[in-house]
Amino acid sequence: MSAFKVVVIVSISVLILYSALTYAANSKVERQKYRLVKTINDVEIRFYPKVIMASVASGEATYMGNSNNHFRTLAGYIFGGNKKDEKIAMTAPVHMAQNDKGSEMSFVMPGVYDMDKLPQPKDSLVKLHYSVEGYFAALKFGVYANENKVNRKIEELKTALAEMGYTTIGSYTYLGYNAPWDVINRENEIIVQIEFTE
Repeated sequence: MSAFKVVVIVSISVLILYSALTYAANSKVERQKYRLVKTINDVEIRFYPKVIMASVASGEATYMGNSNNHFRTLAGYIFGGNKKDEKIAMTAPVHMAQNDKGSEMSFVMPGVYDMDKLPQPKDSLVKLHYSVEGYFAALKFGVYANENKVNRKIEELKTALAEMGYTTIGSYTYLGYNAPWDVINRENEIIVQIEFTE
C-alpha cells in the first residue's frame, strides 16, 4: 500500500473519530427550548417561551463584525467573570442580532437559573434580560456561516414569509449552534418573530 493511501485512510479515520466525538459533545449541550407549531416547505413556525439571556452590544452594523469580541466578553462572564466567581454551563444556540442601533450577541442561560439566582456580571457590558416570548419563523442551513450567507438566508426567509402572508416583528436573528472548530454537522438558523395565532 502506498504512503499516499495510508495518509488518506488515516485522515479519513481521524475525521470520522473527530466527528463522532464532536457530535457526542454537542448532544450534551443544553439547547434553547421551543415548540414546533408547523412546517411550511423549509420554514418552521415555532413558539419560543421566554428565557434569560446574557447579551453584549456594540455599534457594529453587521452580524459578524464584532463577533469575536462579543463572544470573548460573554464567555468571560460564564467562565467565572461574575460576582460569585461561578461557572455557568454553555448552551446553544448563540444569538446574533443586528438592527439600526448596532449588533448584539446573546447566550441563553441554562434553565436551572431564575433571574434572582443568576450571578451578576462583573463586566458592565454584559446585560441580563428576558427574551421575547412569541411565535417565530425559522430557516435552517448548514456549513460555515459568514455575513454574506447570513444576509442571503435572511432574504430567502423574508421572501418565503411574504409569499405566505406573514407579518414580521422586529429584526432577523442569526443562531449558531456549533463551536468554531466543528467541521461537519454544522447547524445554523435565521429566525424572526411573526404575527401568528393558533
